[in-house]
Amino acid sequence: MWFELMILVPLLLQFFILVLEGGNNPIISNTTVSRPDPASKNPVAAEVGGLSGKPLFNLSTGILKEIGWLFSATKLVNPFFALLDPEVAHRLAVSAAARGWVPREKRPDPPNIGLQVWGRNFSNPIGLAAGFDKNAEAVDGLLALGFGFVEVGSVTPVPQEGNPKPRIFRLSREGAIINRCGFNSEGIVAVAKRLGAQHGKRKLDETSSSSSSSIDEVKHGGKAGPGILGVNLGKNKTSEDAAADYVQGVHTLSQYADYLVINVSSPNTPGLRMLQGRKQLKDLVKKIQAARDEMQWGEEGPPPLLVKIAPDLSKEDLEDIAAVALALRLDGLIISNTTVSRPDPVSKNPVAAEVGGLSGKALFNLSTSILKEMYILTRGKIPLIGCGGISSGEEAYQKVRAGATLVQLYTAFAYGGPALIPQIKAELAECLERDGFKSILEAVGADCR
Repeated sequence: MWFELMILVPLLLQFFILVLEGGNNPIISNTTVSRPDPASKNPVAAEVGGLSGKPLFNLSTGILKEIGWLFSATKLVNPFFALLDPEVAHRLAVSAAARGWVPREKRPDPPNIGLQVWGRNFSNPIGLAAGFDKNAEAVDGLLALGFGFVEVGSVTPVPQEGNPKPRIFRLSREGAIINRCGFNSEGIVAVAKRLGAQHGKRKLDETSSSSSSSIDEVKHGGKAGPGILGVNLGKNKTSEDAAADYVQGVHTLSQYADYLVINVSSPNTPGLRMLQGRKQLKDLVKKIQAARDEMQWGEEGPPPLLVKIAPDLSKEDLEDIAAVALALRLDGLIISNTTVSRPDPVSKNPVAAEVGGLSGKALFNLSTSILKEMYILTRGKIPLIGCGGISSGEEAYQKVRAGATLVQLYTAFAYGGPALIPQIKAELAECLERDGFKSILEAVGADCR
């Protein structure tokens, strides 16, 4: 049965994409070579060329509806993934995205959720957290789903298998996952080759399409084309020099990144969280910043450097991290990683006894509380990425009001699939409009004022 399911799921995905999306639809939307009524009755319609204007409206709108239906249709596949082992399901999902067997979002994002951070234009603030595409296999496919940014990794210098399997456990009733993967990674060389090939292909595509682009058009995205690419760096389990590991990652991968993340908060690598201490973090960030800044950069300058922290921190720990971030002018913080605690209702589930980091709905309150505290401690001077338990536009909005400039999904996406992305974006836009905010940036930290 398991073998048949492993074959059936990707075939179903491919069927949905090829049949429902098709290959002949115009991109939403250029001109059309067809002549819909009433244009067909005009003698000028015999002229060769692309038709624009009112007759195109119904055609392009119909395609938009079809794309929306395609995203909704992916919900039909979710039950098949739920029958599979969590890591097998994850592997299939990454493979599907890498092969383009996912819907492609061609509808424009609501204008009130677009924003600029670190000089980069985000079409929307909804990102995919690190851990999903650990080895940068599916960047283009994941961005095509409509994420404003995708973060790959964590990437370690040397390939490592991670912890023994099984190491991912579903708590479906609670909308949660426990994992103890332990930085399973193909290593920076393999990831660099993959990102380099993708980068070269995009440059060729941009060159060939640049002549058709409007000069006044606002360009969203960065080194990953239509979206922003973050690279999350980790250390090897057996490494005795954490700083050297992160520096190696910077030297090898920063040229492909729109931003870099130092992951010092995974609970599944022994001793890693000790790097969040005031002195340890300060020394580490200084060395990594120096490694980044000694490299040759063009007009865009070096990629911003962020640190991802744990939710299981004391008030004193948070104060120390905030002090380091402000003193060293860190470009941002990601709040937060998974938790080793087991908040209700997860604590009542027998699976909660598994060792590892908990993510999902049960993490929302804890991570949002830490986010708000850090926004206050940093006085709103540092962009924060809110991560942990988001499964709706309203929850994304709560993160923004608590101080997040950007937000990230993972567990809810694992359960809900591609249909969740347009839903969250639409709900977030409605929340902003409801409360009288004209943009995301106006709402950032509203609950801390």
